[in-house]
Amino acid sequence: MATRHLYLARHGAADAFGELTDIGHRQASLLGERLAGVPVDAVWHSPLPRAVASAHELARHLPDVPVMEAAELVDHVPYVPGAAETPPSWAGFFDGYDAAEAASGQRLAEALVTRFARIPDRTSNGTPPDTHEILVTHAYPIAWLVRHALDAPPSRWLGLNSANTALTVIEYRNGLPPTIVMFNDMSHLPPGLRWTGFPAVMRP
Repeated sequence: MATRHLYLARHGAADAFGELTDIGHRQASLLGERLAGVPVDAVWHSPLPRAVASAHELARHLPDVPVMEAAELVDHVPYVPGAAETPPSWAGFFDGYDAAEAASGQRLAEALVTRFARIPDRTSNGTPPDTHEILVTHAYPIAWLVRHALDAPPSRWLGLNSANTALTVIEYRNGLPPTIVMFNDMSHLPPGLRWTGFPAVMRP
């Protein structure tokens, strides 16, 4: 049975202008070292500079693997929940999102799922191959793909945060629900480089 392996990673730590910091470069390099033993077919990245730089940094450890942009991976709000679906702590977050912006984000989210959350296309002999793809993106698209894999209500992307270069792995097989192999795993990072992108509180 063919399997599509998606290795999802948030970009490395970035500055206020959205550019990768020295810490972000180091995080991305360590992620590349971790994935160097995987038979990676492609590295896909968001169009935003912090994701582009992260993808190319980690790809230094993956010789001859193509690195390509995917517009669907751009940072976006995938679903704006209604008032009854919104947890109190998120109450003011969606102020200012009009109907057009919400619809645009939802279209991007649907395109993301259509492109990546499925088994590979069949080859000329009719058998889909196993594939291994790295997606360097942002916290919200990762949350949306995890929510989709769990077949959870649309609003459940809220609160599924990812640290910079943390690894989430989802596998897709024909006729079976997606499998979340891991979520927000930072074991490739030394303690001092973990949990960036989260509020600065005590973490295990």
